[in-house]
Amino acid sequence: MKALSTFFYQFSNWKTLLLLLALYIVFPAYFLKNAEIRMNHLSGKTLGPIDLTIGFTPSRTLQMVEEYGEAARAFYATIEMTTDVVYPIVYSCLFAVILSLLYYRKSYAPFAYVNLFPFVSLVFDYLENITIVTMLKSYPEQSMTVASFCEIFKMIKWFSFVATVLLIIYGLLKSLKMPKDLKA
Repeated sequence: MKALSTFFYQFSNWKTLLLLLALYIVFPAYFLKNAEIRMNHLSGKTLGPIDLTIGFTPSRTLQMVEEYGEAARAFYATIEMTTDVVYPIVYSCLFAVILSLLYYRKSYAPFAYVNLFPFVSLVFDYLENITIVTMLKSYPEQSMTVASFCEIFKMIKWFSFVATVLLIIYGLLKSLKMPKDLKA
């Protein structure tokens, strides 16, 4: 872990940040948007991906798997095993770079290896993807257990994502230089 954290501290600069930001924007603006449009077209319904649903609803997840239809299920599984393997790497690296820039050698860093925290989201995103692909590929057989694990992984992914954003906000606020007369 130390080697990876050190790598990000050394690798992080404005050029890297801008490159990763550009890559990050391309995924939701192009790849994921087009994938969702195609999934909806193939299913004949506006369902969207399971990845973006909120709340703990395993029965709704199983219902979505059924409603996709065969063509949309096959397409969605392919997206989960290709595009949605790369996207978590991109957003995790982007957030690792941001956190590295904000916390490098700062006394207010909340914990060691703070710049690696975004990879918690990556791990749970991958676990979520595995359960989604399992449900898509095993249909018509449905498992409430797999759907429940999917929902748990999804919730942890989103909570860790929000925690990463809060770490970024905290780092930004701490890095602001306040005028001396406002400091108490």
